Amino acid sequence: MINKVSRGGSLRLAFVSAVGSLVAAFAAVGSTIPLFNVYRAEDGFTNAGIAMTVVAYSAATLTTLLMMGRLSNHLGRRPTSIASLGLLVLGCLLLLNVHDIGILIAGRLLMGLGAGLASTSLTSYIVDAAPARPAWLASVASSQTVMLGLAVGAIASGALVQFGPWPRELIYLVAVGLLLLSAALVAVSPETATPSPGAWLSLRPQVRVPARVRHLLPVAAAVFLATWATGAFYQAFVPTLVEDQLHTRSPLVLGLVFAAYMAPSALGAPLGGRFTPATAQRLGMIIFLAGWISIITAIATGTLVLFIAATVVAGVSQGIAISAATRGLLHGSTLADRAPMFSIIYLICYSAAAFPSLISGQLSNIFSLPQIALGYGALALIATLFTGLAARHPDTDTTGNSQPGE
Repeated sequence: MINKVSRGGSLRLAFVSAVGSLVAAFAAVGSTIPLFNVYRAEDGFTNAGIAMTVVAYSAATLTTLLMMGRLSNHLGRRPTSIASLGLLVLGCLLLLNVHDIGILIAGRLLMGLGAGLASTSLTSYIVDAAPARPAWLASVASSQTVMLGLAVGAIASGALVQFGPWPRELIYLVAVGLLLLSAALVAVSPETATPSPGAWLSLRPQVRVPARVRHLLPVAAAVFLATWATGAFYQAFVPTLVEDQLHTRSPLVLGLVFAAYMAPSALGAPLGGRFTPATAQRLGMIIFLAGWISIITAIATGTLVLFIAATVVAGVSQGIAISAATRGLLHGSTLADRAPMFSIIYLICYSAAAFPSLISGQLSNIFSLPQIALGYGALALIATLFTGLAARHPDTDTTGNSQPGE
């Protein structure tokens, strides 16, 4: 009985450490966003250049997910999690002196490597250590902590840039401190994955989807595509929209606008847990589309209040849809399945962020930002229609029959 209680307490420590570390990791990632307008104004960075930083970050993350997505199964969750935090520290240190677009791209690339490794190691650590009840906690914590971290980083950065000393450096120093504290917490937490041979072989790029949830992947991909592409839109283009279309240059307002999309996602996730995965995905995407229609209306009319309200609606709805899609894909997963499954999930997510950003970044030289926003709204419409028609439950395939094991 004592051993059982002791193990329960140890797992709670691991769960808290992993969640806190994932928040810190993506707070560091989000900290750069309110500074984009500063870089544009003081260093002459262009919209296309800022979009390229999003592409560099996403490309580095994709590379890490492809090559290191299963590494924590072999080395353990703790060492790979600490390594991911270390890469993010290096990225923050490099961004302390940004006066050239190449430095910004290099810093975001390092952050992408760290975020990719954290996306599999820390999220798997969270699911391993999560309490059994409530049943939705593991999927919500693993899928929404990223959004929460991005929101925390953006708000903190906006406040420090606007009101604190050393506006271009202080947020990165704070992020380094949080990352080092997180690494220390992970170091004293228990390991949940037994180290095993094959670490070098695991670096060979491989994508494996368990057969029992393979039929869920197309709809999940549509959900991830629309929602994460929107997140990349907020990183690359909303700084300019807030300044040029909504008539404010406040870094704090910029951070709050970005957080208004990311933070409510954590509120929407438990709401989605009240429904079956298929129903929650349909509901989430319908509300998400309504949010995008309102966003486009706000941009066209230059209404900041409507823009923020619509952003909150889109943020809540993405939480409903993303957590439901993740819950379906994790259905019946084993410890060994989790890191590869999260690798696939985030491969799709970061591809959804990278490729639309690459295309829209090039198109920004031809089309206005309101016109580019219409393109993202069209993507949300297509994803919503597909989700409404094709969403399925994790225990059935497209014909309604039980899905066999892997």
